[in-house]
Amino acid sequence: MLGCRSLLKQIRKRKRRKTHKSITKNPKQNPRLTEEQQQDFATEDGFSLKGSSPSQNYGVQPLGNFYLSSSPHNSRNTGLGNIQTLTDELVLDILGFLNGTHLGILSTVSKSFYVFCNHEPLWRNLVLENCESDEGFLYKGSWKSTFVATHNPSFDVSKIGSLGFKVKDFYSDYLFQSWLCANLELKPEWLNRDNIIRRKGISLDEFVSNFEEPNKPVLLEGCLDNWPAINKWNKDYLVKICGDTRFSVGPVQMKLKDYFTYSNQAQEERPLYLFDPKFANKVPKLGQDYEIPIYFKEDLFSVLGDERPDYRWIIIGPSGSGSSFHIDPNSTSAWNAVVKGSKKWVLFPPDVVPPGVHPSSDGAEVACPVSITEWFMNFYESTKTWKKKPVECVCKAGEVIFVPNGWWHLVINLEDSIAITQNFVSRRNLLNVLEFLKKPNASTLVSGTKDRVNLYDKFKKAIEVGFPGMIDEVLVKDEEKKAELAKPSFWDSVKDSNSGGFKFSF
Repeated sequence: MLGCRSLLKQIRKRKRRKTHKSITKNPKQNPRLTEEQQQDFATEDGFSLKGSSPSQNYGVQPLGNFYLSSSPHNSRNTGLGNIQTLTDELVLDILGFLNGTHLGILSTVSKSFYVFCNHEPLWRNLVLENCESDEGFLYKGSWKSTFVATHNPSFDVSKIGSLGFKVKDFYSDYLFQSWLCANLELKPEWLNRDNIIRRKGISLDEFVSNFEEPNKPVLLEGCLDNWPAINKWNKDYLVKICGDTRFSVGPVQMKLKDYFTYSNQAQEERPLYLFDPKFANKVPKLGQDYEIPIYFKEDLFSVLGDERPDYRWIIIGPSGSGSSFHIDPNSTSAWNAVVKGSKKWVLFPPDVVPPGVHPSSDGAEVACPVSITEWFMNFYESTKTWKKKPVECVCKAGEVIFVPNGWWHLVINLEDSIAITQNFVSRRNLLNVLEFLKKPNASTLVSGTKDRVNLYDKFKKAIEVGFPGMIDEVLVKDEEKKAELAKPSFWDSVKDSNSGGFKFSF
């Protein structure tokens, strides 16, 4: 077994993407709960737990409760011994080096280690790291039960859920918030703000001039009325036509039947998302059940044929699943159509980095250290006072959202949801894409293709062959646009050159 000093050295070398979570720094956002109140969580601030049975938290309470406790001891500290000075996050990082057997043994050492060693994300990582990537897993109600069932099929894992006990006087902000985010309903005020422009039945020219050229998001209604998927796609239908076909779910490939077994039971902070770029090749019928809306027909990456980067995905996930803040790959624009369910969207323009998000200077990495629910808890309220407020909406079944290139966006499913999304390049953002592909660190930035370094040359040559003169035409229009923007406004043109500004004279 690795020594503690050796473990700490390895952890320091890891690229850390999380920050220490805090419950008690803001009493209004972080209500203090007694052990009994945790199961019936409701406060004057509007927080409430999901209707389904809350996942096990072993009696963990927020640290603020310790200062109101009649007991002078935090069993978290007494049970950790000399390593109690480490943060909870660091303790879990160390435990992440252990296998399932060692975690099980260590959980018997003290009540504190019992709580830490039963932290579900530890067992989730063990399941995903140890199962065959093309075999997936069969979820058994919890990640620990799933791990045990995988390695000991004869063991009755149904007993595990009833064996857990609550530890008295255990206080930890980090562990409590992880549990809370897994079981918290989104507050109504987080969903009510809807300031996106909505349009129905607009022409292609209107879409281009009002939204695509100025690079503004819009929610389009009525685009999916003729999609067979709208009436046909549900869990039973998809399981039937997909059969034993496996789809990408995080780092593994799973049958839809097995994924739905997981998604129907999962209640965790970051539920796994089915996100597959090859779905239409795997099951051609899926590709036949929808068609690209007229506004997005032009897709210049198609000149690359099979060498084009990944561009379309089927997205399936339970309530609470989604994508934290990111910008779509390769400077492309995108459209996202909801077939079943609904999604909450929060979008920031390219020049506004969302709070809590830390992109690297070269754009190669984006650190978003908190989960989606935690972002709403800790950062959402502050955006109400920003000069450039985010664009928000709830996109429902039958609706399509246009996401312009460069826009930051976060998406969370409000219920079991199925969607189709595609990234595309039109002549309106062709120059952006070419510039992006030509960057010196393209080998790091470009995604969705094996040949990242040569994609620029391949794409440019294919455009020149397939659409002669298009690049020059787009360049001319871009220069004209810049010149138009550089022209002085009316008020600038009537400034008094002597006084430095326009004056009214009466």
